[in-house]
Amino acid sequence: MLRPAMFLLLLSSWCAVARGVDSEDEAEFHPLFNGRDLSGWVLVNTPTETWSVQDEMLVCSGKPIGEIRTDRMYQNFVLELEWRHMVPKGNAGVFVWADDITARGVPFHRSIEVQVLENAYGNGRGHTTHGDIFPIHGATMTPHNGRGGSRAFPTEHRSNPSPEWNHYRITCQDGSISLAVNGKVVTRGEDCSPRKGYICLESEGGIVHYRNLRIQELPDTPVEPEHVATAARGFRSLYTGLDLSGWTGSEQALPGWESRDWVLAHTAAPDVEDTSLSTTESFGNFGFVFDVRLREADSTGRVVLRDGTESAVEIDLADARIEPHLVPQGQWNRLEGTLVENRLSLSVNGENVMSEEPLDVQPGEGPLTLKPQGVVDFANIYAREIEKR
Repeated sequence: MLRPAMFLLLLSSWCAVARGVDSEDEAEFHPLFNGRDLSGWVLVNTPTETWSVQDEMLVCSGKPIGEIRTDRMYQNFVLELEWRHMVPKGNAGVFVWADDITARGVPFHRSIEVQVLENAYGNGRGHTTHGDIFPIHGATMTPHNGRGGSRAFPTEHRSNPSPEWNHYRITCQDGSISLAVNGKVVTRGEDCSPRKGYICLESEGGIVHYRNLRIQELPDTPVEPEHVATAARGFRSLYTGLDLSGWTGSEQALPGWESRDWVLAHTAAPDVEDTSLSTTESFGNFGFVFDVRLREADSTGRVVLRDGTESAVEIDLADARIEPHLVPQGQWNRLEGTLVENRLSLSVNGENVMSEEPLDVQPGEGPLTLKPQGVVDFANIYAREIEKR
């Protein structure tokens, strides 16, 4: 007769075998989500309202479109998780080897995406709902079972429809990636870059549940710097993607602003005098990132750092040093820099235009203010504190 303890041990071993792992393998996994809160995760461009915990599940509302990521990087690992969409045609994803913040002009990271689509989304020449893998926004990958592009397609259709659960086992090793859907490997890619970075979960419109996230770290191997994602620099998002929380403006200015998911849109006519939208928070020495898209031929704008103070610094998109580096109308630009005391560094779409340039201002603190002219979109607005030298 089996004792209760022996029965439980045998049951645990049997379950491990059923998932394709032995007991030694099982012991090397540790939770990536604790079932209680977001410890170990970083809100990148989604607010706390997007993510909640219910019955040890991580519940994503789908709004706004964006990400959370792990608070540390991983190189070689096995990631297991269960997911289910709660609405037909739901869209989400798991990103691996991702940068610290989202890429220019999109709410997603440069990374390798493991697709999480609900079956009713449909299958076609360009995608399936059964575990595609593909590089996004500057990442690269050589696919197995490709169709002429960089997307890897599954060899079998094994995903369950909403509201059933699905199990993913993602193995990442030396720039190669494989995905097992509900117990069988069906999708593969190799020669990935980056091949060391953060793990992200995606919010993209539909309610999705995650549970039993766990990771087995494998030994790191030498990796060239160009294959390592950008490490955390301390950036945090200043825009929720849900509303204008954290921002303020005059009665004249506010009607011209609209929260359009991950895009903060300004739609007022060019003759509106006051278009200013300012953060309620003040900044002293800080780094900043913002993406801007000029929607019409006469659209332009300014961003004022430490606005309304003797330390104010204006970045004018029409400046002769900036304008030549802007992309054509309708496309996204990224401006990134630092303001430390009275010295400004600035890059535009990756091109350096100022490097610790001394300005005739006093050190101090003030809000960040957007002052567009015409129809202008902003996105990916981030800031990070910099300690005084």
